[in-house]
Amino acid sequence: MHPSVSNVVAALRERGATGEVRVLDDSARTAAEAAAALGVDVGAIASSLVFTADGEPLLVMTSGAHRVDTSAVAALLGVGSVKRADADTVRAATGQVIGGVAPVGHPAPLPTLVDTALAAHDVVWAAAGHAHAVFPTTYDELLRLTGGRPAQVAG
Repeated sequence: MHPSVSNVVAALRERGATGEVRVLDDSARTAAEAAAALGVDVGAIASSLVFTADGEPLLVMTSGAHRVDTSAVAALLGVGSVKRADADTVRAATGQVIGGVAPVGHPAPLPTLVDTALAAHDVVWAAAGHAHAVFPTTYDELLRLTGGRPAQVAG
């Protein structure tokens, strides 16, 4: 098992998560790839996207069917700007690479917003630290695992 995935598994167990990590034959780097590999609606994919809010890392868990409205998120948070983080910032903040960022298993907790659209799905799937690893969870469990704040993040 990849070290990032092992780290995520440990974090999930520590937080009492119920779903088991699944390693896919095909990449789940994008929400569309993950949905196709799992045979689920793209909206049931909980994409872990890292942004910077006034320069500080911010994790946004969004439905794979949505694009994050950075202006709306900035207004919600009361910050001047929200921008997509570059690969180095993502790696430093999460210990993981773009395409495999999990909602947990980071070097330090990240402020997190969780897209309310994910609540429409009984099961949502999130990355588990690698582009081929995912795990099932629920909207409520995702909020608990991340300590996240429910938010409408799409425009």
